[in-house]
Amino acid sequence: MQRFNLLISTYRNRENDCVSELWYLFREIGDDQAEAQKTRISGLVTVKTKLDPFEAVRKLEAMAKERPWDFRYVLKLTPIEVVVPTSLEEISKAASELAERKIPIDESFRVTVNKRATALRTHDIIEAIASRISRKVDLTNPDRVVQVEVLADVTGISVLKPEEVVSIVKLLGR
Repeated sequence: MQRFNLLISTYRNRENDCVSELWYLFREIGDDQAEAQKTRISGLVTVKTKLDPFEAVRKLEAMAKERPWDFRYVLKLTPIEVVVPTSLEEISKAASELAERKIPIDESFRVTVNKRATALRTHDIIEAIASRISRKVDLTNPDRVVQVEVLADVTGISVLKPEEVVSIVKLLGR
């Protein structure tokens, strides 16, 4: 799926089970048209929902707290705001534009990169993005995170608060 707005982590080789679980979960939170699809990277599933991805994550987090037994295969939920082709120029341009728009001038940030199936170097991605953002960097306790998820030939990018990436595993103490 080239266009998605959520990235879901699951157990390796349980992607089909995760897709089925997501179909059920999204119906429960109000999107019976959500499309979940395996990626070519083991343990990752993408979702295209009509809901705001941040709202969807909040609803799923609340649901997990209330009904933990409904979450067997979904391990982590990451909202995605922009999807671009995987190239240093495309990633840095999209990430810096998003960051300049979403990070208040008095807040700090860090860049977090998760990359799979690419020759791009993490350091090069971070440097290309951070050099274009005129905000204070804080690697240990940032106000915002520029989240970069490289999935082979496409990259999902978000600017979010650290708590907006939800680990179901940590939440439920598994």
